[in-house]
Amino acid sequence: TTQEKGLAMRFTRTVVTFLAAAAPTHSAAAFAPFAAFAVSRVAASASSSPALSSTRRSTSCLSSSTSMEVEPKAATDDAPKSFEDASESYRDLLSRLRTVTQLQRASAVLGYDSTVHMPPAAAAARGAQQAALASVTHEKATDAALKTLIESAESDLADFREEEGAKEAQRILELTRDSYEKNARVPAQLEAKKASLTSSAYAAWVQARKDSDFTSFEPILRDCFETASAIAEARRGDKDISLYTQMLDEFETGMSAERIDHIFDQIQDALVPLISKVLSSESKPSTSALKGNFPVPAQEAVNRDIVTSLGFDTTYGRIDVSVHPFTTSFSPSDVRITSRFSDDEWYQGLAGTVHEGGHAMYEQSLGDSGLEIDSALSMGAHESQSLFWERHVGLSTSFWTWAAPKLKKAFGEDFCYSPEQIYGAVNAVSPSLIRVEADELTYPLHVILRYKIERDIVEGNMDVKAIPERWNAEMKEMLGVDVPSDAQGCLQDVHWSALAIGYFPTYLIGSATAAQLAHYCQRDIPDFYEKIENGEFGEIKSWLTDKVHRHGKRYPSLDEMLEDQLGEKLNPKYFISYLTEKYSSLYQC
Repeated sequence: TTQEKGLAMRFTRTVVTFLAAAAPTHSAAAFAPFAAFAVSRVAASASSSPALSSTRRSTSCLSSSTSMEVEPKAATDDAPKSFEDASESYRDLLSRLRTVTQLQRASAVLGYDSTVHMPPAAAAARGAQQAALASVTHEKATDAALKTLIESAESDLADFREEEGAKEAQRILELTRDSYEKNARVPAQLEAKKASLTSSAYAAWVQARKDSDFTSFEPILRDCFETASAIAEARRGDKDISLYTQMLDEFETGMSAERIDHIFDQIQDALVPLISKVLSSESKPSTSALKGNFPVPAQEAVNRDIVTSLGFDTTYGRIDVSVHPFTTSFSPSDVRITSRFSDDEWYQGLAGTVHEGGHAMYEQSLGDSGLEIDSALSMGAHESQSLFWERHVGLSTSFWTWAAPKLKKAFGEDFCYSPEQIYGAVNAVSPSLIRVEADELTYPLHVILRYKIERDIVEGNMDVKAIPERWNAEMKEMLGVDVPSDAQGCLQDVHWSALAIGYFPTYLIGSATAAQLAHYCQRDIPDFYEKIENGEFGEIKSWLTDKVHRHGKRYPSLDEMLEDQLGEKLNPKYFISYLTEKYSSLYQC
């Protein structure tokens, strides 16, 4: 009954208040997601639960045992209830959306297994399984009934009087309508072409890269750009934005091409002369600490120790090995990371583990509503979390003061390098032909190169066949390196063959965001580096959860989240300052 629901919600709020009082190291905000979830769940099940007959007794016991006066008020028919309770259409809509989420999660399980555990001979059967599941998922995600339910729920929401519940429901409906309309605008024939093209383009890319022959890949790459553009055109509808901005929106929602231009121009203008200064310095750190013989089992053990100390919870996840490191989430209670190892170099394995651990901690800290609102805000936001831990924690001198003894224990007495020597080795700068092997300082220019090329192609300012010539010229201009082959140049990345046009910029958006978060985290936690040195990472992780993780997609864009949580939109000055101060000091230039 309404009376029982009202009492149940007050009781739940009392429990949450007690938890907050009992855990003074956590901010009240940290309990907000639990409070919202608990209240809505208790309210939803109140009328069918016979246990509620004892609620009044439980409330009285809690009050006396905690010296908290909780007097149940006489409930009335005006007691607040959730919008999910109030709207049958909304309840039906959420149920359908959660079914789609579970199907997507099941597909992710199959994908993870195919990369990590599946025997090679099972590839064809697994492809058929995933195709069948994708077909069912797409059918449910584009069901015309969803549109009717969205419209009906929106009508119900207009009459709903509980402001707090209405705000959450309104955002869920906004996200649902946007996703539905974007998917519905794309003709089935175009979606089918995308699926087919992605498969054939990947195979063509693998062969072209093997042969170092861009010319053989050019026709199908042109088709990739044209098909991606057609899909973006369909999804854009009547929105007054550029085609490339629409492509960006798939990965970095709410971030326009013009906004990225403004950010990237500042970064490029600052880094090109800084890199030149660093490379001409005679004070270069040694990288000898990175080389030697490092048994893979020892690396796996120390990596696990470090990433779990940072905050990756193996109760709700696991760590495996794969050819390429990645993170995948089946729910916040099941998040997997992988890394890779080489027995003659240890840092790439550790960097990959910490990086993926940052992604995983974000996923483990999201809400588990099974709705889009409790998914990561954007790829830039996601990358900021991995880079925060990999760079602003894992590349600091304080980190190596803490971690060096662990490495010595893992690798033996012959590994006798000081924290300062390790710090210098892992931060050494050396221009690389390959993006994924680039150091922290030169990496942004790799991203800017790809961003400018793909944007010019989409906007009709450049032809696909001109990619190798422009690539080679700009690598020479920005980083001073000569590109000897297509394989080591414009054919090194898989993204364009996967029609992921607009993805590359999110790597640098993530870098800049990580630096800004690190600046404000250090302001709020003055002993930030002392905590790292002592291996105390809990408060830092909690700060990130409060500022980023718990919000999911409740903000329309990364800029709006940063402005609300930090007081300003994404500002590249923190990234530029971080790199300038760090490398000017390390290279004494």
